[in-house]
Amino acid sequence: MVKIMDELTERQKIILTLVTHEHINSALPVGSKVVVEKFNIGLSSATVRNEMSTLTELGYLRQPHTSAGRIPTDKGYRFFVGRLVREGEIPLSAQRKISHQFYQMRNDVEQWARLAASILAQQSNAASLITAPHSEHTKLQHVEFISTYGSQILMVLVLVGGELRQRIQNLNEPYSQERLSSVGHLLTQQFKGLETARIIQKVREFSDLELELAYIVGEEMERADATVSGEIYLDGITNVLAEPEFNDAGDARRALRVLEERTLLYELFSKTIMNNDEGTVQVLIGGEGTWDELKQCSIVLSKYGVPGIAFGTVGVLGPVRMAYGKTISAVRFMSGMLSEMVSQSHFEENIIAPNEVD
Repeated sequence: MVKIMDELTERQKIILTLVTHEHINSALPVGSKVVVEKFNIGLSSATVRNEMSTLTELGYLRQPHTSAGRIPTDKGYRFFVGRLVREGEIPLSAQRKISHQFYQMRNDVEQWARLAASILAQQSNAASLITAPHSEHTKLQHVEFISTYGSQILMVLVLVGGELRQRIQNLNEPYSQERLSSVGHLLTQQFKGLETARIIQKVREFSDLELELAYIVGEEMERADATVSGEIYLDGITNVLAEPEFNDAGDARRALRVLEERTLLYELFSKTIMNNDEGTVQVLIGGEGTWDELKQCSIVLSKYGVPGIAFGTVGVLGPVRMAYGKTISAVRFMSGMLSEMVSQSHFEENIIAPNEVD
């Protein structure tokens, strides 16, 4: 008989925890005999079987086949995540190694994201999703113009918070690198720390090459304002495809489509964590009834950055049968690591050199 109140006894909580833990490790349905023999919880196989039947009626477990054991449902995983993996950290030795790796490339924002994606994929044995830091209120930090071929140039725009934007542009006529560098220095002095609207106002103060390049800066700043997230970096896709849940070609294609379709990922980020505090970890199980493409997947997400400066997203995607404790710990640590990098970058960028003081 199904309970009227959907509440679990302590014994049911223990059994649900053990079944979920064992299924995560084995990828197989878990029977009462396995629970009794492997975990020595002092209960008979019949008692455990009855409790597992009750948990099935309550929607926490399901039975893939009549004679098979049970596996957790999305509701079961949600209980497991909510109650049992709130704490935990990756080993201190790993933390020190990761911190040293980031310190070595502290001046290269693009490499932060690539390194974070690589480390998360290794730590979680799943697919990592990292977005580069994106300014909450776009402000210019530095601009450079590099001559490439003929009248073509490369503009490198660095925003407050570390976001890097690049653009190839054809000018009205070719200019020397010395002239382009001079204008880049001038515009950096004039525009540094300004938001897009103020830069657009100041554009009219220039003429000739300065005006042409200032317009390009203004246009790129407007594009940055319209962007909801920084560039997405992925790693560990083969980890996901190697899981038994994705042995079917159709399931594998759906998982790949989730990772490859940037619009879906941007929608996911904007609807889940953009209003969260930095460092808060959120777990999406089976698409949460919103994203059909994620029915067989779970995603662990966290926002990183510095309020009012820049933010980004740290995430891991894997099968619903994910090692949640290990993954949540890794995502939480990486969020803190990247927040520290954004903070340090902003501090270093705003140190005023003696010759810049009025």
